[in-house]
Amino acid sequence: MKDLKAVIFDLDNTLLNRMKTFHNFTISFVEHYFGHLSNTEEIIDRIIELDQDGYKDKNELFIELLEELTWNEKPMLNELLDYYSKHYVSNACLMEGAIEVIERVRNSYKIGLITNGKTLIQYGKMDKLGIRGYFDFILVSEEVGVKKPNARIFEMALERLNLPADQCVYVGDHPVKDIEGAGKAGLNTIWIQVNQPWNEDVTIRPNYIISHLRDLAGIL
Repeated sequence: MKDLKAVIFDLDNTLLNRMKTFHNFTISFVEHYFGHLSNTEEIIDRIIELDQDGYKDKNELFIELLEELTWNEKPMLNELLDYYSKHYVSNACLMEGAIEVIERVRNSYKIGLITNGKTLIQYGKMDKLGIRGYFDFILVSEEVGVKKPNARIFEMALERLNLPADQCVYVGDHPVKDIEGAGKAGLNTIWIQVNQPWNEDVTIRPNYIISHLRDLAGIL
């Protein structure tokens, strides 16, 4: 990775601790809707399982929950989606050391962020975490009309930076959406191992593999 000029981050499970964020949200959700039950651990575990580490469409997730769970009074789907929009963001929490890493990296490089997701939710999480102002650019898939791993969203980033792909590195946790997507667009890549196992069908290999954000200090 010679002549590196820019570092682009993923959000969920890279800078944001998505697992902890959703777990905290699920606890508040269950307390709100299932407070009449004495033991809710199985419900919490089941919601987290159905969510598939955030990759389950939320409409689909809450439809499944309405059908599967035993409700005291079954709410409407729109009520659950509204609860999610309001309370998920408020439970957002950072990966350990994320601010220190961002501040150190931006002292030497241009920095950006590319994330899949709903515009309101993703920007809401960034604002809750206080990180939105750190980046030279931010691309949210719903806002720009294309999502990872489509090469176009990475090309948009290069256009914002006015840099060639080989002078940029993308840091993310998902083998396909992040590493394969960015790699096929010509960017260098760093895979952070969190919850997603490596997919052997992925032909792009990351330049580096890390297990913690702080490991970037030995690379960048």
